[in-house]
Amino acid sequence: MRAPTASYPRVRVQGDGRQVVSQAGSVLLVETVRKTGLDQAISTALAPWRTPRAVYDPGKILLDIALAVALGGDCLADIGMLRAEPAVFGPVASDPTVSRLIDTLAPSGGKALQAIRAARAEVRQCAWKLADRKAPDADGTVTVDLDGVLVIAHSDKEGAAPTWKRTYGHHPLMGFVDHGPGGTGEPMAAMLRPGNAGSNTAADHIT
Repeated sequence: MRAPTASYPRVRVQGDGRQVVSQAGSVLLVETVRKTGLDQAISTALAPWRTPRAVYDPGKILLDIALAVALGGDCLADIGMLRAEPAVFGPVASDPTVSRLIDTLAPSGGKALQAIRAARAEVRQCAWKLADRKAPDADGTVTVDLDGVLVIAHSDKEGAAPTWKRTYGHHPLMGFVDHGPGGTGEPMAAMLRPGNAGSNTAADHIT
């Protein structure tokens, strides 16, 4: 059994204008991943889907995709913006490797998704413990905000449908935990839905 290694390099940020890198603000996200142990939790959760000779850890690839989305990416290929800064993000898988991972996880019958959710729940518990009295459940209650957001599709995408605003696309339902007046909503769950799904569908809210 080998000791787990860090998924991302340790980066020191300073404002003297030397050794400038793009996406420097993402260091906060990377440090959050490290502090909460999300990298190790996701890596462990996806270990069953790692092939014996794999160079890249599936958990690291998945986190890199999430970071790319947080930095404004909207497709798998946008992971390239991380690949351009190895000093910040470490080794980043190639586009074909990323696509192969998605192809590997997709037919798992929900097992991979359940493993990821379990890892996130474990890390969330750690993060809320670190937040102490500022955690969303500090007063014994947890407030969840449900919100449907229209996402426009400019072509005939899977699951796209006409929306109530006479556009075309999707209407995912999002669930956020309220962190109070001094914080922001923490995304907890999302349900992908066609554009004609209702905003106030009770069954979807319960799910």
